[in-house]
Amino acid sequence: MILAGDIGGTKCNLAIFRDAEGATLLPIFQRRYATRDFSQFEDVIALFRRHAAEQGTGFVGERISAAGFGVAGAVVDGQLHANNLPWALNSPELARGLDVNVENIVLLNDVVATACSLDRLPAKDLAVLNQGVLQPNATRALMAVGTGLGEALLLWDGRQYRVFPSEGGLAGFAPRTDREIQLLIHLKKRIPQVCCEDVLSGRGIRAIHEFLDPAVRHPSFDGSGVDPAREISEKACTHSCQVCISTLNLWTEAYGSEAGNLALRALAFGGIYVAGGIAPKILPRLKDGTFFRAFCDKTLLSPVLARIPIYVVLNESAPVWGAAYQALAVSRMRQLPNPQRKAC
Repeated sequence: MILAGDIGGTKCNLAIFRDAEGATLLPIFQRRYATRDFSQFEDVIALFRRHAAEQGTGFVGERISAAGFGVAGAVVDGQLHANNLPWALNSPELARGLDVNVENIVLLNDVVATACSLDRLPAKDLAVLNQGVLQPNATRALMAVGTGLGEALLLWDGRQYRVFPSEGGLAGFAPRTDREIQLLIHLKKRIPQVCCEDVLSGRGIRAIHEFLDPAVRHPSFDGSGVDPAREISEKACTHSCQVCISTLNLWTEAYGSEAGNLALRALAFGGIYVAGGIAPKILPRLKDGTFFRAFCDKTLLSPVLARIPIYVVLNESAPVWGAAYQALAVSRMRQLPNPQRKAC
């Protein structure tokens, strides 16, 4: 059995898989929980085990051979350093709690986990924003927006893609238009150093709405239990609030611009992948040309960027699958004789 999860500041998505032939995994049981409802990760695992047992999955009584978790933050020497996650996570404690060899615990950034899933996702899980001209084995880049903003690079090593993590979401926000400059000035009144994810995140959507018109408020702004970013996005997509429409337009432009910046830094001719919880929910807005125009708006290199394929990852469980396959790879590697083992 492989246990895997996507552990974020908003949600905790857990799943168990059975190892099948051909280095493939079969999903057995999956459940999503709200992170804010738990004081520690161990409580989530305990509840997940109980729910799995109630479903008669056979999870109880079977030993977990390996576990992989994509987590919202940087993982250094098996220790999580997170901005948006309230829990302390590290490999040794997870190994003890799950009764798994510590070498079979994979703890990695959630965006890295998503990147690890890309070659495992079926075509139906990817929406094409720009067909472009794909260059085989060229560098890829991925950015994911949800509670925060994460970025990662994928480089071909001659045999497979290797994922390189990044904390690009904490890089300084670079305004492109006069209105984005005004937004930056507005945000700096309360945030001394405005980073990309202060704009490109769920909280960034609300911040833009308040920047455009602080007099217009919605029920979610007063702690009704509804996510303000979701309410703003839904009102924008149903054309029921003009401020929400303007908010989503500005946010989408900033998203496209940062994707273009990432494409330039990485020369990502293998494709830009847009992931995270927000993108699938606003797919019509991403497809209307706003995102792509901002993506290409880079002076003399606009024609070059226009040739880069852009995909939206529709499967929100992609980090779970990526973490699961990384755990499977580690488990299988440990089963090989020492001379046959290869470093990832």
